[in-house]
Amino acid sequence: MSLIDLLTGNTGNQVAEQAENKFGISRNQVIALLAVAAPLIISYLRNKSQDSNEAEALNNALDKDHDGSILDDVSQADARQAEGGSILNHIFGGDKQNVENQLSQNTGISIDKIDPILSMLAPVIMGYIGREKQQNNVGAGGLGDLLGGILGNASNQSSDSTIQPIERHLRKCFRRGTISIFR
Repeated sequence: MSLIDLLTGNTGNQVAEQAENKFGISRNQVIALLAVAAPLIISYLRNKSQDSNEAEALNNALDKDHDGSILDDVSQADARQAEGGSILNHIFGGDKQNVENQLSQNTGISIDKIDPILSMLAPVIMGYIGREKQQNNVGAGGLGDLLGGILGNASNQSSDSTIQPIERHLRKCFRRGTISIFR
């Protein structure tokens, strides 16, 4: 499954439905947030994985806690929200507040809702990466390439007509110069 499939398919829709029901935000707004936030999270992880200690820590976290089973039961996303907050703190570090502010401005979702929605998404993204890691038999040394491949495949699929609305939204956000997944 590609990142685009994850976001536009059943998994992304289930996460969006949970967030819609829990936070009263339209499903379309949540999907727009997922479309921007997922590649952003993966990009930050890719950058972190360039450091061998960070790559090893990510590899261990994926092996221990993120085998992809959440993709088979997305209802876990809400229950793992606290874990998701910890994941985001580690991924974004000192950039977290700025990232959330920019996502809020670019999606129209109030800032107080961004963190809890991202916290639901983070374990799903980690589960996705964990499953890809297992399927491709990747260790710590190959995580940067795996994550780059995930991002590259998402970009390559953007010519598909079902992806164009997401791509338009991403381009709008990135043209404003407020978020860069290519740090």
